[in-house]
Amino acid sequence: MSKIRSAFQKGKAFIPFITCGDPDLPTTEKCITEMVKAGADLIELGIPFSDPTAEGPVIQAANMRALAGGVTTDKIFQMVKRLRETIRIPLVFMTYANVVFSYGAEAFLQKCRETGIDGMILPDLPFEEKEEFLPLCHETGVDLISLVAPTSEGRIAMIAKEAEGFLYLVSSLGVTGVRGEITTDLGSIVKIVRQNTDIPCAIGFGISTPDQARRMAALSDGAIVGSAIIRIIEEYKAEAPEKVGAYVKSMKDALTAPSLP
Repeated sequence: MSKIRSAFQKGKAFIPFITCGDPDLPTTEKCITEMVKAGADLIELGIPFSDPTAEGPVIQAANMRALAGGVTTDKIFQMVKRLRETIRIPLVFMTYANVVFSYGAEAFLQKCRETGIDGMILPDLPFEEKEEFLPLCHETGVDLISLVAPTSEGRIAMIAKEAEGFLYLVSSLGVTGVRGEITTDLGSIVKIVRQNTDIPCAIGFGISTPDQARRMAALSDGAIVGSAIIRIIEEYKAEAPEKVGAYVKSMKDALTAPSLP
């Protein structure tokens, strides 16, 4: 069984995202450790890229700060290796196809296996082009995680049938970022997913409050949060880890609280 699926076996999963190297890698490392202590079930590690097309202004700015600070993919791999000495939960990279291509796909995925990365999300990789990476992913045991968006319509069943690890359900059109209200009819998308796969699906893009997380997880198998965490890091910088831990705990608590009648 994919290690990623283990993140969904104890109830609804809370999945935080962090941009590696913002404001620096020691702070990223401490934030990740605090997230795990606070009950995160799986963590998405963003490898910064100069043109992150799926990201809203908050995560774009984090990418720029990380790159300006001199973070590299190799330094992130070294950090993951250190974290793996104590952290057991699944870790997945979220980055862009260009990052993997420029590193060399074979070398990148080999390094993922060596350092203990369990999956990879490439938001700019069209489903029809995933064969470029799939054989290498299977060879190295790294799940290539697919995204389903409200625009996927007739392709949802096809994407779900071939999903690995977990299915990332994009809650809203547009880029990442905190949203006051999520109005997409996600229930009908989840229904199609459920008819075609038993792989867990988690909802991301726009979730920031415990109430939103609880409602999204009620529809699916978990909630993914990025921009709200990046905002905390932007505000508190080196002092952020404790604050991030407290935020993750509040979100995880919301997912595990008994449902109201």
